[in-house]
Amino acid sequence: MHVVAIVPFLNEERFLPAFLESIEAQTRRPDLLLLVDDGSTDGSYGIASGFARRHDWVTAVQRPPRAQERDRLATAAEYVAFQWAVASVDEPWDVIAKLDGDLQLTPRTLETIVGELERDPGLGLAGSYLSEVGGDGVLGRLKIRPEHVHGATKFYRRECYEAIQPMPAILGWDMIDEIKVEMAGWRTQSFAMPEGDPLHMRLRGGHSGLLRGFRRWGEGAWAMGEHPLHVLLHGFQRMSDPPKAIGGLNYMFGWASAGLRRLPRAEPEVRAVVRRGQLKRIGRRLTPGRSRPSTSTS
Repeated sequence: MHVVAIVPFLNEERFLPAFLESIEAQTRRPDLLLLVDDGSTDGSYGIASGFARRHDWVTAVQRPPRAQERDRLATAAEYVAFQWAVASVDEPWDVIAKLDGDLQLTPRTLETIVGELERDPGLGLAGSYLSEVGGDGVLGRLKIRPEHVHGATKFYRRECYEAIQPMPAILGWDMIDEIKVEMAGWRTQSFAMPEGDPLHMRLRGGHSGLLRGFRRWGEGAWAMGEHPLHVLLHGFQRMSDPPKAIGGLNYMFGWASAGLRRLPRAEPEVRAVVRRGQLKRIGRRLTPGRSRPSTSTS
């Protein structure tokens, strides 16, 4: 498989060196690594362009200037940059990956994920579980369902990627794509890496504050069309995570605020699939004697 990996980044000089070092250490490197500077004002592009000069399989590019945003993640700017980069690739590819620049990959990450895509022709979207050092200093795996793939490690089979286009560049895109993949008849799955999880070096919510992160997750729930009952239950579940009750309340406020502002949403058929799946999982949780899978969608 010919693999193209795209890394959109903005002001990542703190994390980019460790990420690039982990890319260099991969047992199976991408055939093309495209480093996309999306308007950095720090030394990120210098780091990326220096790395590209040392490797003939790496290209560093700068996106055209654009207006600064208060919350880049809320407008899915990273996904816009990814789509822009995909359109610029002028060589044949079988797998296209979106990677975040604040990751530290374990050496066999690409080898393992690409190997799973080669082994299973029904697998359309794959990625890795990730770990993160929490506010308490303890390293732990980010909890997701096995069929969810983090936005930081998305590996699309070409036929699958083309089948789900056009994809809306809106908050929640990294869940909407999974629903569209399922609707197109492909599977999605995250995998454990042989040497352990890649490290997500930036704490989730670290872009603009943890509470803003909770509100953003709620806005993403609105964009996906999550069922109100699921939002309520998930909000209460979030109240047990730091910063305790206020986090869950911010999540629910984000969902309600997005609805009042009529922010963009996924297509109606996608929202219908989301709601059916959530009600089914809620029903399983409420049925005595059945296992209770996680309701986490992040």
